[in-house]
Amino acid sequence: MERTILHVDCNKFYASVECLYRPEVRDKPVAVGGNPETRHGIILTKNEIASKYGLTVGEPLWKAYQKCPELIVVPPNYPLYLRFSRLCRKVYEDYSEYIEPFGLDESWLDVTGNQQSGMEIAEEIRNRIKFELGITVSIGVSYNKIFAKLGSDYKKPDAITRIGSDNYKKIAWELPCGDLLFVGRSTQKKLYSYGIYTIGDLANTDVKFLKSVFGKNGETLHCFANGLDSAPVKHKDEIRDVKSIGNSTTTPRDLVNNADVSAVMRVLSESVAQRLREHGFKGRTITISVRDTKLFSFTRQKKLDFPTDLSTEILAAGMELFRANYSWSANIRSLGISVSDFDFEYCEQFDLAGTAQRREKREKIESTIDVLRRRFGHYCIQRACQLSAATDLSDFNPHDEHIIHPISYFA
Repeated sequence: MERTILHVDCNKFYASVECLYRPEVRDKPVAVGGNPETRHGIILTKNEIASKYGLTVGEPLWKAYQKCPELIVVPPNYPLYLRFSRLCRKVYEDYSEYIEPFGLDESWLDVTGNQQSGMEIAEEIRNRIKFELGITVSIGVSYNKIFAKLGSDYKKPDAITRIGSDNYKKIAWELPCGDLLFVGRSTQKKLYSYGIYTIGDLANTDVKFLKSVFGKNGETLHCFANGLDSAPVKHKDEIRDVKSIGNSTTTPRDLVNNADVSAVMRVLSESVAQRLREHGFKGRTITISVRDTKLFSFTRQKKLDFPTDLSTEILAAGMELFRANYSWSANIRSLGISVSDFDFEYCEQFDLAGTAQRREKREKIESTIDVLRRRFGHYCIQRACQLSAATDLSDFNPHDEHIIHPISYFA
């Protein structure tokens, strides 16, 4: 039996919720973003009115103001968005036990075998969300997750699109290949260089050629373009495995030297280490991400000889990666660091140099700092080096002031 998969996408989610609670700005261009004064200033989302000015998600606020001087920017309120996300989920649970989130504002539902058709369920969900919550959704109906996601993006806002086995060539294949899930800018650019412009072009390209260019991902993209995605929608109670723990930030000013980078990286490393200890994890692989003022970005990773949850070791590995891979052709605008490759069976080997004993002492110190910060607040205890230099770069708390990101499709 052919599956019936829905993908529900809340239209302009953050902005829609803000406009619901701020009726005085509903008829004005509104964006949800960071603080432009500290340069945590990008657009996270915007309402339909702001979209007419050509504003894009991820665009710096200073640039957005040039396009739309009357733009109203409100700070993100994640607890409120989480509440609405849960309310949406309660609606979905009336139709299926198989509900898989893709970020706060998107979810797949498997409604195969339901007495109602996929289109009937989609129409009912669309009307209920609008009436009960006051926001709108776009829904894709298909026989697999990839085309359902494509359907929810096809027509917005407040719309339903069916992409079935009988019409996917007419709808999906005519779309740009960049509309397909996981075809990012760099992949799209490479596909264009080989004359592959549409999803149909991708579907009809020899899979051996795609594998030679993109490796295993080439075969995956070929399957997606041909509607051969068989990934199941996960049960609503299924707990996803944590694959990595990390933090990143857009810096309050440009970083101009290694000392600046170290100041920011130390704060991020402390946050990552604290989160690792909260989960009881230790990881072997350290990954950094760097983006400069020319918008050049890269990631690099290093595997340690032993798993760690210590900020000093995470910082040391991160700075080693940075120094080895960046030549300061431009100033730095954002940094990130993460730990993965968790090891739950490692036993530390004691040596004559006392390495294990020293690491044990550092673990006790950092665990004590965790306790103090939980009881008295993040800023109750700080490293002296953070207070003596670059305080404008280290005065933030990524552990508590994090941004919620979408969950990986392959997680």
